Amino acid sequence: MRAPWRKVGFGRAQMSRRATIAGGTSALVSAFALAACGTDPEPEAISVPAPQANTELRNVIDAAPASVVAGEGLNVELLRRFYQRHGFQPVWPTRQEQANSLVKAVLRAGDQGLDPELFHATLLQRRAMLSPLDRELLLSDAFLSYADALARGAVPVERRRDDEILMPEPIDVAAVLDAATDSSDPAAVIEALSPATPTYRVLRQALQKYRSGALGNKAATERLREIEVNLERQRWLPRHLPADRVWVNVADERLVFYRAGEPVFSTRIVVGQDAEHNQSPEFRAVIDASFYNPPWVIPSDIVTAEILPKISRDPDYLTRNKMVMLAGGEVEQLPGPEAGLGLIMFDMPNKFDVYLHDTPDRYIFNRANRRISHGCIRVQNPRELAALLLQEPLARIDQGIAMGGTTRHDLPTPVPVFVVYQTASADPDGTLHFYPDFYNRDPEIWRKLQRLPQGRDSAVQADNRPSSPTLTVIPAKAETQG
Repeated sequence: MRAPWRKVGFGRAQMSRRATIAGGTSALVSAFALAACGTDPEPEAISVPAPQANTELRNVIDAAPASVVAGEGLNVELLRRFYQRHGFQPVWPTRQEQANSLVKAVLRAGDQGLDPELFHATLLQRRAMLSPLDRELLLSDAFLSYADALARGAVPVERRRDDEILMPEPIDVAAVLDAATDSSDPAAVIEALSPATPTYRVLRQALQKYRSGALGNKAATERLREIEVNLERQRWLPRHLPADRVWVNVADERLVFYRAGEPVFSTRIVVGQDAEHNQSPEFRAVIDASFYNPPWVIPSDIVTAEILPKISRDPDYLTRNKMVMLAGGEVEQLPGPEAGLGLIMFDMPNKFDVYLHDTPDRYIFNRANRRISHGCIRVQNPRELAALLLQEPLARIDQGIAMGGTTRHDLPTPVPVFVVYQTASADPDGTLHFYPDFYNRDPEIWRKLQRLPQGRDSAVQADNRPSSPTLTVIPAKAETQG
């Protein structure tokens, strides 16, 4: 049977497409939180005609995997879930006041760092021109899509890179929209889906500052993009972070341990190289044990790229480095102070085989650029971290290591670990910090936060349409859904 540390490397991430999140159910949002900034555009007050027949509404939703209203794509799956709760009867003709409140919320989506055009902002302000059925679908889609963006991000996990798999708890936004329509403040119910973390609050404040025009130059524009991207990253996190957690910000090249919600330990780290296949991923795992004196099993692809060339030049390379060849093309380096994983490795099973561990190369932590691993996280002070996680004195950690041999030590309570890539984040005191985007991930996220070019063209075309645009059912690209 393979030992539990056998798959450990310096972090060779095996990428695979994450399955689409299924809409789950959860407790409805009960706390109301009004947006703090921005001027509310007055929605267009209209008189909505009598409801359409329920069969017509259902037929439209069931007609195709995707639909559009006046050239704008709809999220059919969210619409289906919402109208199933209402017997496929129209909702908004009898809830005009609630609809107007929710339209206001959508139009101020920019205060959350979101492009209102992602939620049909222009067409919402011209909704009187639409047929009753189109207007019904447009309102529902705008509210549901905005709620979904606040609840799990406008770029949910199925639209991200394979190594960006952080996600919050699932929530049924159709149920939340129902709760909003029954509330005296519908907009507050929807907006309460956004994170309440100090970093999210500070980033929103910074967003208003940079938009105020006080720094109206290219640098301010770049900062605005960084802020919007990192507001999105905050939406990928659980709404209630564990009080005890290990927080690894790859962009900051630093690890912080939180106990009872307060930072009690911080240390430098080494992270993955800039090369695409060696970057440290973004994910959540659980540390359940520490290994003292772990061996390092080097994955076969690293062996092929790096070890075999060294063996060809130096036939004694394996012997001198206490390495042995394994079946399948892997190489194992025996445990010891000079082993690749150092004296401690933290067991945190995950799909990427990325771990926190020690290193014999202590000098590397003095470097400004510490992006030199194959994806795993090397920790400058792993013994101190082990003492905190195991809740034992440092002297006992040292005694366990000195005994020699590879031993596993279970944590009294498993501790969640978050490996994030935040190029803007805030200290507990509210100080905002920016970090270099050395993996160049920000531009891709920012582009996905904007209205797709196809959508912009559609909006322009809509201005030239007749005064009563009709709904058209067409196939839509998967990327526009979610």
